[in-house]
Amino acid sequence: MSLGPQRHRMRHVHRGPMDSKPPNTDKGRPGRWRLPGRNQGVEGARAVTKVSRAGSSMGGQLSAPGGGGSLPRPVNADWMSALCPRLWDVPLHHLSIPGSHDTMTYCLNKRSPISHSQSWLLQLLGKLLPCVTRPMVLKWSVTQALDVTEQLDVGVRYLDLRVAHVPEGSRRNLHFVHFVYTTALVEDTLTEISEWLERHPREVVILACRGFEGLTEELHEYLVACVRNIFGHMLCPRGEVPTLRQLWARGQQVLLSYEDERTLSRHRELWPGLPYWWADQAKPTELVRYLEHMKSCGRPGGLFVAGINLTENLEYVLVHPAGSLRKMTLPHLAYLTAWVREQSPGPGARCTNVIAGDFVGADSFISDVIRLNEKLLPC
Repeated sequence: MSLGPQRHRMRHVHRGPMDSKPPNTDKGRPGRWRLPGRNQGVEGARAVTKVSRAGSSMGGQLSAPGGGGSLPRPVNADWMSALCPRLWDVPLHHLSIPGSHDTMTYCLNKRSPISHSQSWLLQLLGKLLPCVTRPMVLKWSVTQALDVTEQLDVGVRYLDLRVAHVPEGSRRNLHFVHFVYTTALVEDTLTEISEWLERHPREVVILACRGFEGLTEELHEYLVACVRNIFGHMLCPRGEVPTLRQLWARGQQVLLSYEDERTLSRHRELWPGLPYWWADQAKPTELVRYLEHMKSCGRPGGLFVAGINLTENLEYVLVHPAGSLRKMTLPHLAYLTAWVREQSPGPGARCTNVIAGDFVGADSFISDVIRLNEKLLPC
């Protein structure tokens, strides 16, 4: 299926029987706002983002709460273009780049069946006791509170996209998944990212397409055709990891990694899957110990991800019946971001590259990751 090199908007995609919500259709230039401080929660970040968008649609600046001044311009919406020019010639795999783990879990479908990749017992419980099983699964599946545009606005440049085909939907019903399926369609989300990039022409994103639950070879080809059609000339073909200056000169803004070897071999626009350091630990101390061990083994040669995301296990869930992944994560963000601030990007064996976390925007994590790039500058 050839859709040609030019981009084609796919916002009005047929939706399957799942109750999908429409994507963000705000095409105005987003408002500018301050990154939430360490004491400002996720909901505060979301509220400020929505206020700033409203201000943008009115074509003027908003007054700051309690005063006559205007809201400050956003700190991280265009952080790549604001880097010191000396860093424009540093390859992306030697920069420090913030990312979100399981990017799309802010829109998990409460009525969705349990993912077909999960155990037969969990799927059976989901069918027999949906009122008990599904809320429990949802509590431990949501890893993000900000939507994809809000994540880009606060500075996220690596998006973790777990693609899946929903058997109960249409033949080309592609959603995202993390235990349950999302309301968002893949085509709509990619279009939303493309439109954001058009408004921020000097920002670059790394899109990691992974999982591919239920995708046949035909669906892989359909997905790649959608990617080519939506992003067009924005796609950077695989090769030597580029610098920002090289990408800007070519008008390219998207590096898309694809964790399916057969599909990868047929399409030069796709990059190999990025190594992801996943600790699979519920305790933050064990997570940090794992990351330090991986650093001692030496960083991969290209782009890679260090995940500071905590992972529940059955024992933890049973001991915390009223808990959730959010309640598990938020109290430990200060400890995890303290580890982040100690890292250094660059070519060294113990250097980090992309650092991805859960509930981005809840603290100073994104600014801390970006600020690490200052360590690449001479004193």
